[in-house]
Amino acid sequence: MKTTIEEVSKYVGQEVTIGAWLANKRSSGKIAFLQLRDGTGFIQGVVEKSQVAEDVFQRAKSITQETSLYVTGTVRIDERSPFGYELAVTNIEIIHESVDYPITPKEHGVEFLMDHRHLWLRSKRQHAIMKIRNEIIRATYEFFNHNGFVKVDPPILTGSAPEGTTELFHTKYFDEDAYLSQSGQLYMEAAAMALGKVFSFGPTFRAEKSKTRRHLIEFWMIEPEMAFYEFEDNLKVQEQYVSYIVQSVLKNCSLELKTLGRDTAKLENIQPPFPRITYDEAIQLLHDKGFTDIAWGDDFGAPHETAIAESFDKPVFITHYPTQLKPFYMQPDKNRPEVVLCADLIAPEGYGEIIGGSERIHDYELLKQRLEEHHLPLEAYKWYLELRQYGSVPHSGFGLGLERTVAWICGVEHVRETIPFPRLLNRLYP
Repeated sequence: MKTTIEEVSKYVGQEVTIGAWLANKRSSGKIAFLQLRDGTGFIQGVVEKSQVAEDVFQRAKSITQETSLYVTGTVRIDERSPFGYELAVTNIEIIHESVDYPITPKEHGVEFLMDHRHLWLRSKRQHAIMKIRNEIIRATYEFFNHNGFVKVDPPILTGSAPEGTTELFHTKYFDEDAYLSQSGQLYMEAAAMALGKVFSFGPTFRAEKSKTRRHLIEFWMIEPEMAFYEFEDNLKVQEQYVSYIVQSVLKNCSLELKTLGRDTAKLENIQPPFPRITYDEAIQLLHDKGFTDIAWGDDFGAPHETAIAESFDKPVFITHYPTQLKPFYMQPDKNRPEVVLCADLIAPEGYGEIIGGSERIHDYELLKQRLEEHHLPLEAYKWYLELRQYGSVPHSGFGLGLERTVAWICGVEHVRETIPFPRLLNRLYP
């Protein structure tokens, strides 16, 4: 019976064959322990000299790291293993011998590992992170599909910039200027006017010359937009969604979280409602914590976000930022027009902003005024303005950065480990 490591629990006491790679091994005179992986998981294969042919045992002792093979053996329960099962090996068939595999069980520097990212992905830690990333994506589709959202795919090549022009990747689109998308938001607003509640999931690009542990040049965003949803409605969707993906990871990725050494008690607490503070209150909180250099109207940096998050054991919304700090499309507070109806969601434990969202301006004249104030070309945004001419309604949306969210849920320090092939300021290879 051919199967996978993930499925061996169905075959306890039976002989199976698994296509796998050798992740590691150790052996003594009469027994060899093979750490096997097949992409679905990791399992230990036990080869006892007295139970197999001599050539099989010699193969087990001489096999090299990352050699591909078919392993046949009997599945048995092993309560000492985090996985819960092991394989009593009866035969080994080598498919391809791996020679001088560069990533050994010893310590390697980050740059070396990044140069070998195509191989580093095979390690148990990276495997766990990628499985959790996959679970977050699966749960995202499940959440939005179950809540009446329609998946819409905005373009990656655009003629205008939703977040301003300073961080754009420019390219030529035949005889026109074009840019790699910073966000699908503007197009998602158009889709919301047609389909009500929509979401996108795709790559975005920021030409920001930053080297922090929170930044990537290319990253993935989940961007919902909702017609007839005002500011409060928007915040409720965000906390329900974030709670949903965290609880899904806890339910379906317990082994991966254990592999990463994640403190799951902190994640179990992630349930709505989330705490909220205004920008004004955040400034005061920072002053109380000794950040005397920050004034009203200043944006928050990573140390500020971390200090604010330390006061809460759940993600915290910071709401009502100054209008001058935020993009042109955000709806001002009617009672206080110098601030906008927006919120950043700050993750606990120093992981920073994972969501930015707002109610969008739905008044034609105000949006036109904002575009002019930001010195953006009206012709390029003509189609976006037209959304406010033909049955405009209050609407809201947000964007969640997948990699920062993966980093937080996994408890890993740097976002470079949360995407299969990270694009950083100094890295386009592999």
